[in-house]
Amino acid sequence: MALHAAKETVAAQTLKFLQELLSDYHPRNFEIELWDGMRWQPEPGQFRRFTWKINSPTAVRSVFTSASQLALAEAYICNDFDIDGDIEIIFPLADYFSNLSSTRKIQLAALLLKLPSGSNRKRSTHAATLHGRAHTKSRDRQAIQYHYDVSNDFYRLWLDPNMVYSCAYFKNAHDDLETAQLQKLDYICRKLRLKPGERLLDIGCGWGGLILHAARHYGVNALGITLSKQQFALANERIERENFADRCRVNLVDYREIGEPESFDKISSVGMVEHVGERNLEEYFRCAYRLLRPGGVFFNHGIGIPKNSPKPEGPTFADLYVFPDGELVPIGRMTRAAESAGFEVRDVENLREHYALTLHHWVHRMTEHSREALDLVDETTYRIWRLHMAGSAHYFDTGRLDLYQTLLVKSQNGSSHLPLTRADWYS
Repeated sequence: MALHAAKETVAAQTLKFLQELLSDYHPRNFEIELWDGMRWQPEPGQFRRFTWKINSPTAVRSVFTSASQLALAEAYICNDFDIDGDIEIIFPLADYFSNLSSTRKIQLAALLLKLPSGSNRKRSTHAATLHGRAHTKSRDRQAIQYHYDVSNDFYRLWLDPNMVYSCAYFKNAHDDLETAQLQKLDYICRKLRLKPGERLLDIGCGWGGLILHAARHYGVNALGITLSKQQFALANERIERENFADRCRVNLVDYREIGEPESFDKISSVGMVEHVGERNLEEYFRCAYRLLRPGGVFFNHGIGIPKNSPKPEGPTFADLYVFPDGELVPIGRMTRAAESAGFEVRDVENLREHYALTLHHWVHRMTEHSREALDLVDETTYRIWRLHMAGSAHYFDTGRLDLYQTLLVKSQNGSSHLPLTRADWYS
């Protein structure tokens, strides 16, 4: 009985801290459930969007004595915390925690320090451990395989039927994911102004969705490259199955290792530049410039950050568990690197709202297929991906991440060989 009473006291102290912590948070449209079953209902008039389950008596003090959002994320992936319901709704709450003033933290400290310390939470063994210097060829292979070689079947659960793993293109917010991804593939082909018989290189080709679409609908000869062994195998299997082996192939090779100067009419790179690293941007664009024929076009599609975004102190959740060695830069930094390689910048479009919509679809589909997902990957991996995609959707929705499509030209004697308007993109 005494032990049970002590547990109730810890639970009561924890709830008192949380009630004070959240006294200024409105609307509180979620429930809190403690490890002993104690509950705090949503504020009056609010429909419960999720339940925040606190599974460990020591988790709250451990997380809130940390200055990093990483502690919140690790508490979730290690099941010290759980989210039952709409995980996307938790991110305004995470922002609230991050924006607490120093004065408010001091006011809360007395209550927090009454809670038990010694959390069971440890850094998950799922954190990436890469070897060698960042952005060397060997380490880039490790980083890509860590992220993309989870399981083809896992990705298939929540991607569209073409397995396109990048921002879709929505003509309206009600488009389904398959439609929006087909619209994106076609939009890229129209931006590149592909013509029958042209040779296309797709850097970071994924499971081959773009090169197959370009060969099928635009009559090009396409080479895709990837560092993911699982993508390489499945992409070539799809090419064989769809009888495009005479016009498409995928190679397992680094973009820096292609020795075919001025061999491609058009080059695309979709969702790959984030892996390049800021110090390698000039080399990346020089490689593309070298591989293009004079008059060729390079389509570069990648995530960026606003110019004045603060740099995080220490590793982020994405650094450790999702995109090791991934680096995001402002669009100005990217276009300067492209220009330094010799490219002329012809068009820049920010599609961040489209990526938010894409991620909302992915989160919903992953949650809908959670049972199947847990047959393919362990629970920690599932939690990492669920949290990452929900958080990314929030960051695109709130303007903290951007998605840029940039069209670059290797001018020939001053001529871009482009039409005077973009009208053909939209006809």
